[in-house]
Amino acid sequence: MTFADLDNVVVLHGPLTQLTDDEFFLLCQHNPTLRLERNADHEIIFMPPAGAESSRKSGEVHFQLMLWNRQHQLGYVFESSAGFTLPDGSVRSPDASWVPKAAYDALTEAQRLRFPPVCPTLVVEVRSPSDGLAPLRRKMEIYLENGVEVGFLLDPTAETATIYRHGQAPVEISSFDSTLSAEPALPGFELNLRPLR
Repeated sequence: MTFADLDNVVVLHGPLTQLTDDEFFLLCQHNPTLRLERNADHEIIFMPPAGAESSRKSGEVHFQLMLWNRQHQLGYVFESSAGFTLPDGSVRSPDASWVPKAAYDALTEAQRLRFPPVCPTLVVEVRSPSDGLAPLRRKMEIYLENGVEVGFLLDPTAETATIYRHGQAPVEISSFDSTLSAEPALPGFELNLRPLR
């Protein structure tokens, strides 16, 4: 067992779990150096900062998604600093995500300036060496339970990728010599895994 096999995420219990949505947003704004998420029970989750390699690889995923979106203009792409309020009340910040234009445009300006109540269609999580695999797998399942159609869990160290699709069993790919398709949710989008080595 390695350090990364452990669930080493810090979860805050107690009175702070009673924060309203507005209070949680303000807590995040007043502590910009902390990467905070919140689960459905309103427990606050401290996400460790990513190392340089993990950040570079997440950036590559974001870049490829942006290129595809520029060509198709079907929605909006977000990186890890964007938080989304999911239907179960949790606030999550995927490493990369995509929201259809109609869903995002239906939000009010006030909602867009906070953690909007919208579930991305696609989410991508890039595993850092310090991330436990079991919590990331559970996080992907929670995304699907909240309406995500396609999720990619990428583990660059092991060169494995797991594709999560709503209503289907996860599919693991054991090589970064391939691409991952987000069809039909994102028409024509394929994530090239080779640059993530």
